[in-house]
Amino acid sequence: ERGLKGVRLVVGDRCAGLVSTVGSMLPKARYQRCMAHFLRNVLSKVPPSHREWASAALKAVFAMESRESALDKAETVAAEMEARRLKAAANCLREGIGETTTYLLPEFPDGHRRRIRTNNMIERLNREIRRRTRVVGSFPDGNSALMLVCARIRYVTANEWSNRRYLDMSRLDDNLQEAN
Repeated sequence: ERGLKGVRLVVGDRCAGLVSTVGSMLPKARYQRCMAHFLRNVLSKVPPSHREWASAALKAVFAMESRESALDKAETVAAEMEARRLKAAANCLREGIGETTTYLLPEFPDGHRRRIRTNNMIERLNREIRRRTRVVGSFPDGNSALMLVCARIRYVTANEWSNRRYLDMSRLDDNLQEAN
């Protein structure tokens, strides 16, 4: 409604409202489940004695160059998890690997893959805002909390890091017109 156009990818932590909204409000966009959140979800189902192995195996899945090879590797890892009696982790891996490897589709440039596989950028900003508001403790009203949050966001957008491009969008020129 505000004129947002050309959205091709939405990255999130599998919040149910976000996933359903992407499908209905942004029909041409794809959903990418945050790789870091997904790894945490799978590893939470792995006992500490197997965690080091499982972590290395999952990282190997996401190190693949193509989506097909990543899905094949994930199936191999899931089978090994089942052999190690980690059925819950194997089921979690099989259930979520499809939406967690969206960034490997050929429509997204190789140079973007490392940055679009997680939502770390917004997570970092949220963590910084949480840190600043915890220092204060309690606020006299909602406006004072909002002023602190807005001041922090203004600082982040005004410093030299905000002038750097996170992604080189010129690589998308041909496909971007199709998305609009």
